[in-house]
Amino acid sequence: MASTVNKTTHTFDKSRLDALLNRRFFYAPAFEIYGGVAGLYDYGPAGSTLQANIIAEWRKHFIIEDGMLELDTTIMTPSAVFETSGHVARFADWMVKDVKTGDVLRADHLVKSVLEARLAGDKEARGQEAAPPTEDKKRKKKAAKVTVVKLEDAVVQQYETILAQLDNYGGPEIGELCRKYDIRNPDTDNEVGEPQQFNLMFQSSIGPTGQHKGFLRPETAQGHFLNFNRLLDYNNGRVPFASAQIGRSFRNEISPRAGLLRVREFTMAEIEHFVDPEDKSHTRFKEVRDVEIVALDRHTQEAGNSETRRITVGEAVDKGIIANETLGYFVARIYQFLVNIGIDPARLRFRQHMGNEMAHYATDCWDAEIQNTTGWTECVGCADRAAYDLSVHSAKTGTPLVVRQALKEPIVTEKEAAEWNKKALGKTFKQDAGTIQKIVEGLDETGLIKLKGELSQGSTTLKSEEGKEFTLTPEVLTIERKTLKQSIREFTPNVIEPSFGLGRILYCLLEHSFWAREQDVERGVLSLPPLVAPTKVLIVPLSAREEFDPIVAEITAKLRRAGVFSRIDDSNTSIGKRYARNDELGTPYGLTIDFASVQNRTVTIRERDTMDQRIGKIDDVIATVTELVFGNIDWAEACNRLPKYDGVQAVE
Repeated sequence: MASTVNKTTHTFDKSRLDALLNRRFFYAPAFEIYGGVAGLYDYGPAGSTLQANIIAEWRKHFIIEDGMLELDTTIMTPSAVFETSGHVARFADWMVKDVKTGDVLRADHLVKSVLEARLAGDKEARGQEAAPPTEDKKRKKKAAKVTVVKLEDAVVQQYETILAQLDNYGGPEIGELCRKYDIRNPDTDNEVGEPQQFNLMFQSSIGPTGQHKGFLRPETAQGHFLNFNRLLDYNNGRVPFASAQIGRSFRNEISPRAGLLRVREFTMAEIEHFVDPEDKSHTRFKEVRDVEIVALDRHTQEAGNSETRRITVGEAVDKGIIANETLGYFVARIYQFLVNIGIDPARLRFRQHMGNEMAHYATDCWDAEIQNTTGWTECVGCADRAAYDLSVHSAKTGTPLVVRQALKEPIVTEKEAAEWNKKALGKTFKQDAGTIQKIVEGLDETGLIKLKGELSQGSTTLKSEEGKEFTLTPEVLTIERKTLKQSIREFTPNVIEPSFGLGRILYCLLEHSFWAREQDVERGVLSLPPLVAPTKVLIVPLSAREEFDPIVAEITAKLRRAGVFSRIDDSNTSIGKRYARNDELGTPYGLTIDFASVQNRTVTIRERDTMDQRIGKIDDVIATVTELVFGNIDWAEACNRLPKYDGVQAVE
């Protein structure tokens, strides 16, 4: 029977986690020996492999499971693309400046940190802090300059309402909050100026003379839309279908101060699911209807509170809380993915965007937010982008980005249609002929009927946008009623977009996985699931003696053939210390090779969290650990298969 382990003996301490991540080089500030640059980080061996394993699981969970088309599009993007998409005008955050030092702060984050600090001081003044503050709480209080002052009940209510609605405020509203509640720079206690918009894209130039202005992409999405016709053709002209891309994106954050949670260069994984605007159902929705999520809808936030509720995705779609089945399908699949890789479901919620907060292209959007020591952090966005992107790029370039769908039964309609005498039109109006045709073809049915009546009286007058007038006669134009048979339906598809910030997910996973041994707070452990753990198995020879080499080589080869990544630690330190330092790396299983291994061809297997050890023949243990790594069995089942190791037992 598997042992149980208490992971909550010691209160979570972020400073210990940070020290572990730095010491074991999961990630570190980039250009550190040059003083570093805020918001830029390098991943070390453990961090790189952890991210690669998260990406591999993301590919399996989404691309393979749903048959998506994978892309790899360029990072450098001509400015015309982002001018058309609206990013040049709208991809911005509000910032404020310290009026004396000129320090720049992100406006909404400033309001949030100051009001939360005041509420924390109020709670302490009321004696509501149930437990002694941890080192992390002390550090955060010091940084935010928390003053222990009891606030009036009405003020507490105002602060809580503001925090619940903060994402819905624009720059002018945030400026008013700073004035009304005397919100200052916490580092200097100086006043701040009026909020100003700051575009988050990195600008560059393309070509040796800089003749082509460009940007580093802030998202991977535009590459999908610009290649839509090729993707549609690859999918035999049919929708729905989804394309997916994993790649680097860049955002020139105003004040990146939260490690991997707010950086200037990061890896994104994005999906663009193209769907018929008249049918946003999903063929696999019934498989996820019963997935239960914690939801915070827009109406609750707009009412000034942050109360969540548990609800199944099916019920949320049925009640119109989530806009449609396809959006609901991806919300459920996002939940399943995050929990599969180790995110604590008790610290995961889905928050709906409020009206003013919604991106310019979205009709509905839900963020998967993960709770960590900084609060609730958006890690995945899932938006219904409607037909915005394809429509604007098509209008700008003149390239149709549409689906042409053969109708099972043709649609027969009668409508007014313009009939031109092209020869008379060209001879009479010369270079203005095209303008006149465009004016007439832009008229709706009512406009054509009116024009027909005027022509029956002998002539009609049209006016261009520039105010130029043209007199038309029946010799040039007639309007006739025609019967039209439509066999092809042409439409611009809508897009459902799940967008993942992998660095944020990775960091939250590390926080959720970290704990300390009951007997020693200094012995940190990362309980990373085998699915994503950087190293799956640690091979630990009793010593570096030559007689162990053949068995080490045999076990390594067999694990490699099974697709299980392993490492060997034959250093001269004790086995206990070797296991302890690999517990810090999240390695879930260890195989110990000793003299009994040489004599009896047995090996012990150790489980990271419980430190339980089992023993078995080499091939039996390798088969068991392989199934453990790939999630086919759990440790309880492994304990049923293999006898407990008591330090002397041998398996015959």
